[in-house]
Amino acid sequence: MSKSFTELANLIWAVADLLRGDYKQSDYGKVILPFTLLRRLECVLEPTKQAVLAEYDKRKSTGQFLDPILKRKSGLPFFNVSTFTLGQVLADSKNVKANLIAYIGDFSDDARDVFERFKFTERIAELDDKDLLFQVAQSFANVDLHPDTVSNDVMGLAFEELIRKFAELSNETAGEHFTPREVVRLIVHCLFAGDDEALSKPGVVRSMYDPTAGTGGILSVGEATAKGINSSAIIRLFGQELNDESYAICKADMLIKGQDPANIKRGNTLSADGHAGTKFDYGAANPPFGVDWKKVKDFVEDEHKRLGYAGRFGPGLPRVSDGSLLFLMHLVDKMRPPAEGGGRIGIVLNGSPLFTGDAGSGESEIRRWVIEQDMLEAIIALPNDLFFNTGIATYIWVLSNHKAEDRKGKVQLIDATRMYAKMKKSLGNKRVYITDAQIDEIVGVYSSFEDGATFKGEFKDPKTEDKDDEAPRVVSKVFDNKFFGYRKVTIDRPPQSGKEVKVKLKKGQKPYDPELRDTETIPLTEDVSEYVKREVLPHVPDAYVNEDIVDEYDGQVGKVGYEINFNRYFYVYKPPRPPHVIAEEIREMEKRFVELMKGVLV
Repeated sequence: MSKSFTELANLIWAVADLLRGDYKQSDYGKVILPFTLLRRLECVLEPTKQAVLAEYDKRKSTGQFLDPILKRKSGLPFFNVSTFTLGQVLADSKNVKANLIAYIGDFSDDARDVFERFKFTERIAELDDKDLLFQVAQSFANVDLHPDTVSNDVMGLAFEELIRKFAELSNETAGEHFTPREVVRLIVHCLFAGDDEALSKPGVVRSMYDPTAGTGGILSVGEATAKGINSSAIIRLFGQELNDESYAICKADMLIKGQDPANIKRGNTLSADGHAGTKFDYGAANPPFGVDWKKVKDFVEDEHKRLGYAGRFGPGLPRVSDGSLLFLMHLVDKMRPPAEGGGRIGIVLNGSPLFTGDAGSGESEIRRWVIEQDMLEAIIALPNDLFFNTGIATYIWVLSNHKAEDRKGKVQLIDATRMYAKMKKSLGNKRVYITDAQIDEIVGVYSSFEDGATFKGEFKDPKTEDKDDEAPRVVSKVFDNKFFGYRKVTIDRPPQSGKEVKVKLKKGQKPYDPELRDTETIPLTEDVSEYVKREVLPHVPDAYVNEDIVDEYDGQVGKVGYEINFNRYFYVYKPPRPPHVIAEEIREMEKRFVELMKGVLV
């Protein structure tokens, strides 16, 4: 009888008993994951192993490039030309270390690359020094991971479970490379909810891309979710990752799932795009929060100046202290053009990209471009304390370059900050999670696109973590794109009588006093002159709008800016409790205090 993926993962993880004492818990995965990959790959290659060896022996002295020939023989995007198996390595007990290293070295490039990034040769040497190599290798040789016994789906889920266990034991760094799975599911379900008709077609082929792939969680969940919607769907996964260990895990996961490992690139996405010129149906990412981009500053600035909108960073550049919006622009650049079916993206960002930067700043110009190009579909505010390495406010942005007719010209904001359950045990900064039922409800509100929608499930008050007595409250609001825009105009006043002001004026410019200069932020939905007449002139009758300061793009007076002040739109006023209620509570506290003091004084 076949095992469930959790049973299989637990069986494999039991090897940790051998490592206890010799390795820190947080390092177990560095041994278990590459050994799991090795055992799975040799089981998958077993049916064609002899044919590959025969072909290799026949051609190895010809000088031909044999990779494509041997891949065809193996029927897979990888192969191994060693005569060894894990069992045969163990048969020569005196040379396990040397033979295992030789065995790993005979894999094709993509598979060998994974083992190198895992630093597997070093791990083998460590295990040998600790007299653990034979036992650990034997444990894996005894696990049947043949595809006839363990399907790709089950093996993929089991490997995901191993990655999760590894991440949980590595609290101090998990958040850098591992996105909580409920967040991933929410992103993926929102992406697919806007494309369910196309995704349900028999045999449909779709591509999915993550520029900050980490351990591959978003890609894995994306594939599994798509298969759940349509078992005949073919989802091709692509990604890029900077961290060696995460890259190795992600690429190993792709190998185990039967994906093409060559689609996972290593390196910095911003300075060395591994998929330059390629467009995708879906893009999703959880880029690092608030991390500076000093290391790639010269490259990014050069692309911005040299290519403009023909490159990835045309709209503008954010401040160097936070590169989140660079990844947003990168993902937008990767969307399949509308004429070819269009693309959709989902990205997790902190609160800063919503409002940081004044009119005309890089951040504001990026928001302006996204909104005025009508790509922003929705923003979902998530609960605090959801991530492993931070408790700050986070948001999912959902974008599309082929919006449904009813969404055109509009943006939906969803407040899901009260949709969570408390964890029994914290993992780093992660104290809460979103349940499957809550994910379904959030996705339902997103899909309904209803202004004024409420959640039917139980709310939690973030301050008290008790059920919110005032639920249900409005959690979905729909706004016209222009609602988020404003025009920052300069208000000048002439010099006051008797005051000499030394200001160099342009031809035809009115004289003004720079000390009296002020600005007004006027919503784009309002007429500037009407606003000034109503809000400014009653207080300063001699004030006037400086018409020499105009927007670079629309040529009209003032500078255009965009910001999304999320909390303001969902603020609910709670009146203070009546004085008599507060007084009664104080009296009750006094009574309890007196009772407690009696026990102390006796």
